[in-house]
Amino acid sequence: MTTSRRDVLTLAAGALAAPALASPALAASASAHDGPHDAGAPEELRLWPGTPPGGPAPAPLVEKAADQSKDPAHPDRFITGITQPRLIVYRPQRPNGSAVLLMPGGGYQFLSYDNEGVSQARWLNARGITAFILLYRLPGEGWAKREDVPLQDAQRAMRLIRAQAEHFGIQPNRVAIIGFSAGGHLAGSLATRHAEQVYAPVDEADRQSARPDLAGLVYPVISLSAPFTHAGSRDALLGPDSAEALRRQYSVDQRVDARTPPCFFVHAGDDGLVPPANSISCYSALQALQRPAELHIFSAGGHGFGVRLPASMTASAWPQLFTGFAVSQGIVPAA
Repeated sequence: MTTSRRDVLTLAAGALAAPALASPALAASASAHDGPHDAGAPEELRLWPGTPPGGPAPAPLVEKAADQSKDPAHPDRFITGITQPRLIVYRPQRPNGSAVLLMPGGGYQFLSYDNEGVSQARWLNARGITAFILLYRLPGEGWAKREDVPLQDAQRAMRLIRAQAEHFGIQPNRVAIIGFSAGGHLAGSLATRHAEQVYAPVDEADRQSARPDLAGLVYPVISLSAPFTHAGSRDALLGPDSAEALRRQYSVDQRVDARTPPCFFVHAGDDGLVPPANSISCYSALQALQRPAELHIFSAGGHGFGVRLPASMTASAWPQLFTGFAVSQGIVPAA
């Protein structure tokens, strides 16, 4: 039986029950599971030319991919120990010039690489959208200034994508983001804190804007202060004894302003891990400032569903709804 994501999110990152695979297995197996719409094997792009901010990597940190699946044809890898944050790039056969930066979730304790990375890249590629999966560092693994480590990687990723837009055949003003669960908190943080300097510039790429053109937040962790927060994500990011002022400072709904890009929210009403009040809170903050936003709360789906729901469940339609919203905002061309 596949390990429940709800169960795993209650464990520390080092306590994952599945056997650990060396990080080369991630790269070696990635092309074996490409979808039919991929143009070729995915590419890798390291974020930092040298040591990442807050480094060097804490010893004895080693990247591991723990597969939760019992079906080799359908891996479900949880990634920990990321010492070299990077982008995994999936190009479509017929690119339309749009791009999406994907941020997998995992409570800031692991990255749900297949469910919220590779599977998402497949449907984006099918629509002609170039997909970039962000393998970002986990804050509780010993990096300095833990609370800013994921945002450092997210800002740098957006700037690199824009700096190399011509190479990847995309338009630098049509780069969206989609984040899931804690990755939704990271995506929301990038949408609201894109101009905040959280690392010293390292090269010409850092002259680029880190502001996404659109943000998709799927069952996101939003508030780190309200009663409906996901305490595991909060404590993994900020530490178990964080002050209330810090929790508010790192809550996405408290950081919305006139420069926040259009936002698209998806949540299930029966999500018992990250309640839909998270999405509602951020949507309300956007509405108060008359920022473009769209909110979808479905009756059922639970948490961590990615694109796994059967067609009989209405929440399974969220990729089509996201695409429609992106078209309406001029980020994705109409079919």
